[in-house]
Amino acid sequence: MNYSFEVFIFTSFIFLLAAFIHGSIGFGFPLVATPLLALFTDLQTAIVLTLIPTLLVNVISIISEGNIFLAVRRHLSLALFAMLGSAIGTQILLFANSDFFKVLLGVIILIYLLIDRIKLKLSWIKEYPKFSKFIFGISAGLIGGLTNVMAPVLIIYSLESKHSKSDTVQAANFCFLLGKIIQIFLFTINGAFTLNDLSTSSIMLLVTSLALYVGIAVKKKIQLRVYQKILRALLFTLAAVLLIQVSV
Repeated sequence: MNYSFEVFIFTSFIFLLAAFIHGSIGFGFPLVATPLLALFTDLQTAIVLTLIPTLLVNVISIISEGNIFLAVRRHLSLALFAMLGSAIGTQILLFANSDFFKVLLGVIILIYLLIDRIKLKLSWIKEYPKFSKFIFGISAGLIGGLTNVMAPVLIIYSLESKHSKSDTVQAANFCFLLGKIIQIFLFTINGAFTLNDLSTSSIMLLVTSLALYVGIAVKKKIQLRVYQKILRALLFTLAAVLLIQVSV
């Protein structure tokens, strides 16, 4: 797909915003970038454009929290299940690239925004840790493959598992990292990830790197409560626009 100069500039701005948000709170790159990109393209193209920058964002986020090998050992099984789910979701997206998935993305964002208000009691997650990793890993991967967003599922899992902030950030990024790797493979062998897409996505690495660095640098300097309110307002607007866009 060829991109006009105006689209290229708009895409660059989206990647700047999404990477800054991700750097400052530890996750959020695909959660912000995907619905914004999906406003002017189909969901599959939006996901393809984020593939390469997402790998960078995930790796840096995991490293920035420290104790890398411990994190890998702790979250490997969850990430492998997410990888399997992502493979299934990506295959569905490849053969049924529908506006329905934009609706699904909008609904998932709204669920994410309601997580704090939903008082879930999922005691079985701690009682059956292996089973819960399988259920939440597959679910997160499947939804991630279809919509590029795993955060709501993984945040629910982390909250009920009483994970620390660092564990939550590393688990989410590790799951997404493996999910993106399998997506790149599947998109490539199915001809959905072209050299032009690769070059455009790769060029965005510079923009993403800069914004991610700034976001990480200011992580401890911004008032989290105010920042979260702004982010939630942005996400709610994006979800509403996606749902309205598909319905008209």
